[in-house]
Amino acid sequence: MAASINKFLLSEKNKPFLAALKGLRNGAVYGTKVRFPHALVMTFLFKEGSLEEKLKFILEATFTHSKNLAAFVFLYKSMTGIMEHFQSEKSQIHSFIAAFIGGYFVFGKYNKVNEQINLYLLSRIIYGLAKLAVKRGYIPAPQGDTFPWFAAIVWGIVLWEFEYEKDTLQPSLRSSMTYLYHDSNYWTSLKNFFWHNK
Repeated sequence: MAASINKFLLSEKNKPFLAALKGLRNGAVYGTKVRFPHALVMTFLFKEGSLEEKLKFILEATFTHSKNLAAFVFLYKSMTGIMEHFQSEKSQIHSFIAAFIGGYFVFGKYNKVNEQINLYLLSRIIYGLAKLAVKRGYIPAPQGDTFPWFAAIVWGIVLWEFEYEKDTLQPSLRSSMTYLYHDSNYWTSLKNFFWHNK
């Protein structure tokens, strides 16, 4: 029995289907590993409500993240496998088309988890596209260390936006920044100067 299962698992003709299934599994596991600790920390740091409400929120956010990531990976790997099968070769456009469709149907539904994932990816691809532009020779390679300038621009814009156009920022970022930059302006005693925020 074990030999038959291994033969099935190692067969090249089954590989695209099995890769999609394993991607489904990996998406669920990775989504849980990433979201659960994040939701746990952020909920207990910033969210109001009873312990039961907080635990429910943590579990719902974890479930949404892992479900969506699992569904996306499964769709992406299935579609790229199908396109490769019908074209008899791998093409760069397959990745874009499969991810575009999966992104629309899985991560296109608005909720806080999808918003955070999409914003995270947006920051990563902008950074990656800048590096790609240098790599391909579209822009000259910078002379010297550009990371301090990158950090300066990012922080300059986000703090200006927070101070003067706060409503344009994502609510969780607004919350964090309020805690850091505005709540630190108020205290009435030693107790809420050092130990409690308010």
